Amino acid sequence: MTSLLPTSTQRGLLLARLMRHRSGAIGLILSCLFVLMAVFGPLVAPFDPSEANYLEINQGISRTHPLGTDNFGRDLLSRILVGARYSIGIGLSASLLGALLGGIWGLWSGFLGGVADNLSMRLVDILLAFPGLLLAIGFIAISGPGLGPVILASSLFGLPIFARLARGSALSLKERVFVEGARSLGAGELRIMFRHILPSMIAPILVYLTLRTGITMLIASGLSFLGLGIQPPTPEWGAMLSEAQLYLPIHPLMAFAPGLVISLAILGFNLLGDGLRDVLDPSLVE
Repeated sequence: MTSLLPTSTQRGLLLARLMRHRSGAIGLILSCLFVLMAVFGPLVAPFDPSEANYLEINQGISRTHPLGTDNFGRDLLSRILVGARYSIGIGLSASLLGALLGGIWGLWSGFLGGVADNLSMRLVDILLAFPGLLLAIGFIAISGPGLGPVILASSLFGLPIFARLARGSALSLKERVFVEGARSLGAGELRIMFRHILPSMIAPILVYLTLRTGITMLIASGLSFLGLGIQPPTPEWGAMLSEAQLYLPIHPLMAFAPGLVISLAILGFNLLGDGLRDVLDPSLVE
């Protein structure tokens, strides 16, 4: 029986190779830091991120407020820390949802082949014909803004690409000898798909999932910036940028802080994806 997860020894070797990959190691460290921020940020935030203090509006860097305050006197550091749970959470959950649905879709389509595969891929082509952000905006326009719609819209943005990636892997793997061997032993179609083909598809999907997380975060932040995603006063980073645009001439730090963390988070996941791609590439195995 093939396991979906690598053994502890394989995970250790993978981590060791990733840490020797310079950009991959930087990406892993950055990604882990932002995930930790998303988990523990609300617990260590020094102030209530939604509490207004009209006596401290648009203050600069100080000992009390290391990143200053915004136009309502709210502590920017606290809003950044709490907002990580929304921005990182949306990026990860939307990417995982897109990978899950798109992976199953592509696996089913590639394994069955024939008319079902042709019709399925034409639908993928239709989805890919629309710009991703436009597709997400259209979905939000129908469903309305909010956390759930943003996650669904962002996952829809990546779903057809995951489907195409999984289909390509399934087309290649279903002709392998181990699949014929499983079929000759009486394994059913579902068992072959999910117990024999799917484990071999995990590596390329994992690489693209990591790369896609950064893109998904950018899309989700863009939706919030346009007023179609997370709504104020929730401290989501894109929504914080939207609020800050009116105060750029007098208080640039209000926009610089969320813009910087968005950029670093996207950079971290992109570098991690590049590192994983190189580490998992069989041609690079030492």
